[in-house]
Amino acid sequence: MKTTLIDGVTPAKFDKQITGNLLLETTTSDEVRKEKLLIGVRNEEGDIYRLIGATKHNSFTNAVEELEDLELVDELSDVEGTQEGCDAIFRQE
Repeated sequence: MKTTLIDGVTPAKFDKQITGNLLLETTTSDEVRKEKLLIGVRNEEGDIYRLIGATKHNSFTNAVEELEDLELVDELSDVEGTQEGCDAIFRQE
């Protein structure tokens, strides 16, 4: 899976937990956006600061489970389709 930080957006305080728990390759925003499935992560201000891209649905599902294990909430879990270009958007409750 690939990941990038969004330029000019402050990372969340819990970001080190994400990078520590998921095997992520850091690359450019354009490269991440080319992936089949996208996960956004919101900071404390509610802005998406990190994108995670997955090529395979299995990788996407594993990432979602890891983020849920970190007690983050997928605000799109009950929504059909994408929002803000993402298939899942996680935030801290």
